[in-house]
Amino acid sequence: MIRAAGAILRKDLLLELRTKESVPAMALFSVMVFVLFHFGLDRDSIDGSLASGVFWVTMLLAAVLAVVRLFAAEREQGGIEGLLLAPVDRTSLFLAKGTALFAYLVALEVVALPVFSLLLLGPDLLDAMPELLAVLILADLGLAAVGALVAALAAESRARELIVPLLLLPLLVPLLIGAAKATEPLFRPEAATEHLGRWLGLLSLYDVVFLLLAVGVFDYLLED
Repeated sequence: MIRAAGAILRKDLLLELRTKESVPAMALFSVMVFVLFHFGLDRDSIDGSLASGVFWVTMLLAAVLAVVRLFAAEREQGGIEGLLLAPVDRTSLFLAKGTALFAYLVALEVVALPVFSLLLLGPDLLDAMPELLAVLILADLGLAAVGALVAALAAESRARELIVPLLLLPLLVPLLIGAAKATEPLFRPEAATEHLGRWLGLLSLYDVVFLLLAVGVFDYLLED
């Protein structure tokens, strides 16, 4: 299973490097949103709950772009049938797609965080490290697990651009709340870690529950 997942993941990452369809679109979208907020709020800087909300809503909406395109290559070129006929555990497909989505989110944040800090964030971003990294990793894991699950569910639908947001966004509400609450004290002028353990625990529980759920039901999602 690990070998098959590695082969599919390598294919997806090479395809993204060559076509540049997902990560550049996500990065461009997030930068544009930050620019709009920069001028729309008419403020030199933001912090606390406002900064946390702006950042995570932008990351969530940017992630939708990647989820919609997650099975694009297989869908457009008939690759899903080949994967289903291959003598490998279908869980390997979930692992590969989830890992690819996680990699896309990390690449997005490498671009988005400095831009967010430059255009909007008042406090120094370095003051929030390394706690912010822990929040980002846990949030990305949850996004990747749920995103891969929803992408598989909508893979063969003609209205996938509509179905993906309608299914994905409600499922990610607990994750968004936990991530926003965890980063709110980190985005203050004097970064604090109050109640951080509670929200990290919530994010970890969310990740475990949806990872187990996705592994349990993924085999049935690609059936006709």
